[in-house]
Formats: sequence, structure tokens, C-alpha cells
Amino acid sequence: GLPCVPRMEPAAAAAAAAAAAADAGAVETVTLISSEGHRFVVDKRCAMVSGTIKSMLGGGASSFQESASGEVRFREISTAVLEKVIEYFYYKHRYANSDAEIPEFDIPADMALELLMAANFLDA
Repeated sequence: GLPCVPRMEPAAAAAAAAAAAADAGAVETVTLISSEGHRFVVDKRCAMVSGTIKSMLGGGASSFQESASGEVRFREISTAVLEKVIEYFYYKHRYANSDAEIPEFDIPADMALELLMAANFLDA
């Protein structure tokens, strides 16, 4: 399949891109929204690295509103931290079940505590 590459778009462009992707049978996406309202359009396969997001988007009888909208808002996660978390989702997705040597995932020291808390919340 296509490589997972995160991209950011305004809401209207994101909706248009999602509709175009659905028409083309392309990659399914979800929108993750930071505490400041920044929207990240993410490959759903990569976002599902998070157990929390997977539960929210899973559907079924106990489905969350996020399952229908395809959007997840994180009121406690800043844009910078959410961006780094999404980078990790793509990293984890890319190297899952890989026989190749896995490069180190860089974590800035000044962001380590916030990333740890976000990773704990997201079950990632």
C-alpha cells in the first residue's frame, strides 16, 4: 500500500480530500484535533496504533460519536505533542512486523514528559 505520510489540512480541504479518497478507493483517513484546534488528517491504519483511538473509532453497540464523524478531539494534548505522537504512529505502523533494522525514534528531551503522558492516555 501507500506509505503513511501525515498531512495537515483545513477542515474543508480535509472533508474534500476524504470524499475524494473514498471515491478513489484510496486510504481511509481520520482527523485528530489538538487542544488548540489544529487538525491532522491521518491514515486510519496508522492512527489505530493507539488503543484509545481504536476503541473510539471501532464502532459497534458502544460506539463513540468519533466513530461516525471520523474526528477525534484531544482537549489535553497540544499541537506540538500531538504532531510528535502522530509521527510515532506512522513510525510504529511502518516498522511493525519488519525484519529491517529499526531506527531510533527521536524524542526531544523538553517534550519527554508530555509525550509520556499522551502515550499513556492513548495506549500507544
